[in-house]
Amino acid sequence: MIMNLNKNRVRIAVDRLGGPTKASNLMGVSNNTINTWIRKQRVGNIDFAKKLADLSEMAVQDLRETE
Repeated sequence: MIMNLNKNRVRIAVDRLGGPTKASNLMGVSNNTINTWIRKQRVGNIDFAKKLADLSEMAVQDLRETE
């Protein structure tokens, strides 16, 4: 079994909030936005990244890593 060492930290943050729908409600953005962040594995907007980091108790750097 091959383990994925590059875990999707945005997915982890969203899951900590209860999933995309709950996360979108807490963040004040659409489900589509949350799913885009998960797909890109990055929250591009620094203000949203800070908010998601605070709510999920994660480091903002984990949500803003460059590709």
